[in-house]
Amino acid sequence: MIRVYRPGCRTCESHAGEPAAWTLPPDAVWIDLLNPTPDEDRAVEAALGLSVPTREEMAELEASSRLYRENGATYVTADIIHHGDTDMPGLDPVTFVLTAGPLVTVRYFDPKPFALLLDKLGRDPALCGTGADLFLNLMEAIIDRASDVLSTNAAKVEGVSNHVFSGRKTVGFEKLITQLGRAHIANARIEQSLSGLARIFAFVALDDRIEKQPETREHLNSLARDAQSLISHNQAVAASIDFQLSAALGLINIEQSSIIKIFSVAAVAFLPPTLIASIYGMNFDHMPELPQVWGYPAALVAMLVSAILPLAWFKKKGWL
Repeated sequence: MIRVYRPGCRTCESHAGEPAAWTLPPDAVWIDLLNPTPDEDRAVEAALGLSVPTREEMAELEASSRLYRENGATYVTADIIHHGDTDMPGLDPVTFVLTAGPLVTVRYFDPKPFALLLDKLGRDPALCGTGADLFLNLMEAIIDRASDVLSTNAAKVEGVSNHVFSGRKTVGFEKLITQLGRAHIANARIEQSLSGLARIFAFVALDDRIEKQPETREHLNSLARDAQSLISHNQAVAASIDFQLSAALGLINIEQSSIIKIFSVAAVAFLPPTLIASIYGMNFDHMPELPQVWGYPAALVAMLVSAILPLAWFKKKGWL
């Protein structure tokens, strides 16, 4: 689908099915390609005289494929968080093309920042002035959304922390470790997105459409500072996840060691009574205690005393 936004972004034209009959409005400021077909890619390429990256090219990770200039246009590809309200946010690429005319975006999913920007533009159409303005406003929406996802993830980690260090028994720690693992994956994806945005801001700062406009340049610098601050905060959350994971595993090991210690003490404590019972369970004729009236009580007392003495010794040593 090809979506074209004109100045003020009050109108949105959707085109699908017949790209050959499509023409670019001369006053277009934003061309949004959502799940474009090859024919739609070719229609935009013919209208702008620029190449549109394919989905496979957008997925490439090397910097030369994500940040480059071609035919007077600046191409940048960012990994954008989506489904940020779930335990496992997704991460997919979006390509932005800064041209002498409209901004071009290529995407194969619908991240929330795009909807947030459209709502914002509906309230303040003046923000939809040029392609560079739209690019920066889109980046601002992406940064704001990443901040929200990061805050949600940090709150989840804090909740796990309250349980890990609450002094309760480690029952249910398996679930907590699973939550920490998911938080770690979400944290890594947020880090990947923010780091990519920081590289984009440094690269785009050299674009004439931004470098020569003081207000636009200051807006970009502000976004770069926001991205760096979020990266620092995200790294602090990552350190907290690692610490809590180590602490949870350590507490589980301590509890397991305590259980093993109890079994070991019980085995040692009952070893002497078992030995006494085994002796008096032998079928020998010459065991003088057996016919005596006091023989059975004496054996019971001996077994009881032989169990109490090791337990008292362990307690004195502080092993219990």
